[in-house]
Amino acid sequence: MQCNHSCASQASCIEHVPIFAGLSPEERLEVAEISSSRSFEKGEIVYRAGDMGGTLFVVYTGLVKLFRLNANGKEQVLRLVGPGEFIGELSLFSSLPLTDNAQALEATTMCVLQGERLKELMAKYPAIAFKVMDELSRRLEQAESRIEAISLDSSTKRLTEALLELAGDKDEILLPMTKGDLASQLGMTQETLSRQLTALQEKGLIGLKGQRGIILKNRAELEKICLQE
Repeated sequence: MQCNHSCASQASCIEHVPIFAGLSPEERLEVAEISSSRSFEKGEIVYRAGDMGGTLFVVYTGLVKLFRLNANGKEQVLRLVGPGEFIGELSLFSSLPLTDNAQALEATTMCVLQGERLKELMAKYPAIAFKVMDELSRRLEQAESRIEAISLDSSTKRLTEALLELAGDKDEILLPMTKGDLASQLGMTQETLSRQLTALQEKGLIGLKGQRGIILKNRAELEKICLQE
């Protein structure tokens, strides 16, 4: 199979997507042939709730925020999507319009795959479909866990768990989103988030650095908070 410069560029994008990891180079080129590249500036909307779907968006570089708006215009952040992750997948299996909004949080490049042709490739290579289902199952589990946490856990515990997750094995965090977006994702107001961060700082558990920097000063105590009922 021949692949021109544009196709080669899409193939580079596809290589970084876990759902296509099990395909051979030739099979990944087939996927690349049904994709195109699109760039979005910081703050630009990728799609809005109500738009017709039928397209799979794969993040190549950058960061995208998924969110919903209630009747009063209040924003609920669902999750952030980074390189190698995809969005818009539910529209591949339903004729209903998209239900969430996607916005680039920084300059972002995406590979955009044609939905109908992608479904043809899923039929040809079932491994793709199974990996999409596996990813959707993982997201459903995360969503259910978040709903449970918002319903049952204190705001302190939710924030502490989020900080430890963002930090990974490091002790310093640069928030990938605004504090307002983080508060929305954790199911609390920005004022509550600010109070909780200040309280953790006063206890010597964290340090605040600028608008988005957070330093974990006592990981052991933070982990104890996460274990509280």
